[in-house]
Amino acid sequence: MNNGSADDRPGTGSRTSVRPTGPQPATPPPTGSLPASFRWNSSGALIGPKTDSRNLAGIKDPSVVYYNGRYHVFASMASSAGYSLVYLNFTEWPRAGTATHHYLDQAPLGAGYRAAPQVFYFAPQQLWYLVYQTGNASYSTNPDIGNPGGWTAPRHFYSGMPEIIRQNIGNGYWVDMWVICDTTTCHLFSSDDNGHLYRSQTSLTSFPNGFDQPVIAMQDADRNRLFEAANVYRVGDQYLLLVEAIGGDGRRWFRSWTSDNLAGPWRTVADSEANPFARSNNVAFTGTAWTSDISHGELVRDGYDQNLTVDPGNLQYLYQGKSPGADGNYNSLPWRLGLLTQTDTTC
Repeated sequence: MNNGSADDRPGTGSRTSVRPTGPQPATPPPTGSLPASFRWNSSGALIGPKTDSRNLAGIKDPSVVYYNGRYHVFASMASSAGYSLVYLNFTEWPRAGTATHHYLDQAPLGAGYRAAPQVFYFAPQQLWYLVYQTGNASYSTNPDIGNPGGWTAPRHFYSGMPEIIRQNIGNGYWVDMWVICDTTTCHLFSSDDNGHLYRSQTSLTSFPNGFDQPVIAMQDADRNRLFEAANVYRVGDQYLLLVEAIGGDGRRWFRSWTSDNLAGPWRTVADSEANPFARSNNVAFTGTAWTSDISHGELVRDGYDQNLTVDPGNLQYLYQGKSPGADGNYNSLPWRLGLLTQTDTTC
């Protein structure tokens, strides 16, 4: 363990951590290219629910940034009673399981349905944003990511469900909001569990207001192949899109695409069950695999701002998995968080 001034990720070099005190100068994104196929090693289950009066079944849907010498993780807490949010931080992955859990329903963010968080620092406003679902696309802000009591009450990007989503959602659910910005525009992605990925946009100067009506960014006649949990990142001079799918065996996995523009079009990279971005068949475990699902998660970013940059030569993915034999009510499944580390980097 170090003194908090360097990156604690195994196998990486040091990184100077500077507390953002205002808009930061643009940093050139890491260079390198993505491979046409991926191989990963997985940790064991690193983070699970605490044994306390909440009787939580699982911890899921993580978002993570590395900032000021610590990993900051936000996640959904799941139980038969529903969902809320939790925050924890730690200096290195082996310490994740002992980190204190801060329950965000105790903060102004409040109680009630909150799930699937995404966290980033919006440099133009010197504020941290936490984006999540409440039945709407919602967000809270905080000047200090390390203060779990500092998150504001939910505000909404839209007045209600956009009409195009209402028309296409069928028996699905409007879920998994994701924000990423370029130099002029912020884009908001979301899914409907019915084979559609949506995107809307607003100007960088108007954010978080002014999002236009969504368009369908991608669709698939087989809803299981384009299900939910979309992540989008900047990788070098292009963008990487990940979307969770449900395999023919009922297990969760991720497909991937790239584009030169956040508005698309998107080119397939590794998007089949035989050649996935991440699935049980391209993940190696030490000993018996603790999960057969590689489900909702997030790449560990190279930065922490609204550009969501990742280093293609050092990919790690924090994901949710569960015991292969677990079954029953979805909200009561024993989801835990584990970490994938890419083993076939081309950088």
